[in-house]
Amino acid sequence: MSNNQHDALFILIKTLTKAEKRNFQLAFNKNNTKEDVLFIQLFNTLDKLKEYDEELILKKIPAIKKQQLSNVKAHLYKQLLTSLRLLYKQKDPLIDLREQLDYARVLYSKGLYNQSLKILSRAKVMAIEQEEVMLSYEIIEFEKQIESRHITRSLENRADELSAESRQIEHRLSNISRLSTLALRMYGLYLKLGHARDKKDADMVKMFFEQELPPNCGTDMSFYEKIHLYQAYSWYYYILQDFVMFYRYTQKWVDLFKDYPSLQRTDVELYIKAMHNLLTAHFYTMNHEKFMRDLDELETFITENLESFNENTKTSAFVYVYTARINRYFLEGTFSEGLSLVPQLETEIAEHQLKIDQHRVLLFYYKIACLYFGSGDNNKAIDYLNKIIHLRIGNLRADIQCFARILHLIAHYELENYSLVEYLIKSVYHFIAKNKDLGQMMEEILKFLRRNIYAHPKALRSAFADLKERLVQLSQNPYERRSFLYLDIISWLESKIEGIPVQEIIHRKFVRKEKRI
Repeated sequence: MSNNQHDALFILIKTLTKAEKRNFQLAFNKNNTKEDVLFIQLFNTLDKLKEYDEELILKKIPAIKKQQLSNVKAHLYKQLLTSLRLLYKQKDPLIDLREQLDYARVLYSKGLYNQSLKILSRAKVMAIEQEEVMLSYEIIEFEKQIESRHITRSLENRADELSAESRQIEHRLSNISRLSTLALRMYGLYLKLGHARDKKDADMVKMFFEQELPPNCGTDMSFYEKIHLYQAYSWYYYILQDFVMFYRYTQKWVDLFKDYPSLQRTDVELYIKAMHNLLTAHFYTMNHEKFMRDLDELETFITENLESFNENTKTSAFVYVYTARINRYFLEGTFSEGLSLVPQLETEIAEHQLKIDQHRVLLFYYKIACLYFGSGDNNKAIDYLNKIIHLRIGNLRADIQCFARILHLIAHYELENYSLVEYLIKSVYHFIAKNKDLGQMMEEILKFLRRNIYAHPKALRSAFADLKERLVQLSQNPYERRSFLYLDIISWLESKIEGIPVQEIIHRKFVRKEKRI
């Protein structure tokens, strides 16, 4: 049989922590039925394997026949989830809350209506405190079912109370559904499009957003209604490159957690995601002081609460913190110092490989490549750019893939690999044109490289100066400005004109607080 690295059971076992494995083994080693012994043997075997191999599994556990394997795997998968649910119940109040609904249903099935209603009443208070609107709705509907089918001797106005609660919850649910859908679709649009490339893109985004935004937003809204509204606006302004408005809505998003401090504990991942987006806003508005203040706040929060994080939140925390740390070196123009992050970042990427999506890996590789390019190590920059170029992820973040190819060309140009640059220009031009991402800035760089590959050094300085002048003019176009977000080509040109490293140019601008394009 061929190896299958996408086997769900194998992946689940590989993501278990030592504590989770120990908890599972303690729970199920108590029983010694033949079935239990088999799936414990399967668990131990899969835990030791580096790759999933069914032939090897059957060889190591002769007691499991080929036709039995799928059933034993299914049983083991179910028992692992049962064990994890019991363990995570202590960390996730939502799991405990859902369990209360299960208890209420069991009591109802036994005809103990009043006991069921009592549990539902307590669960409803918990759901409202945690802003769990969907669960509140489910609880109220269950209460209505019990009250309408049985004589419970509740208060006379019970029907009116439940009806009013139900109408209010239905309104909130409708809003949450529309706003969360809008936020998700805006995020999906960004992953596919990146920043708006031209007026046509911008008009399309504006029209879509205005059509999908529910009317009368902003008045008497619950926590999650506001959250989804702020998320939708954040992505809207981010795509349009209006970073001042992007900052305002990410700040609203973070401030909302200050108004609902209990939600920092019950929805930790959403809080650190809010901080991540706020740090991104500071990065693009070049506000170093606020960036450092909020980075320190995020790192402190993560350090103090890491033990209570689940694995998903730990992965998100790693992504957000390292993204911000690298961005700090970009802001300050201290690329050589930033290289100290790379070994640990590589280790973390490997550790989280089963849980981190390819979009994040793509961004990390691009940022690492920029660190090496900025520090003058073009060979290492090319190594990471090659990883992006050979990463097969379809149309996901085609903009980053395009800029990676441009930086790849420039790095080879710096290494004087002129024949290779000449060969690559055509394929890069074709790739960018195919993705409909050929902005004027990219076109100018490709033309420059094609014309000046073998230019005499004396002629190059004026050629660099001419290109800089054209690009500075292009940067005034709001739809061309996105190109300069990914690649500080102006600073590179200034370094070539002045004959000093690019990071010295960027650091000088940082110290002097000069505006960067």
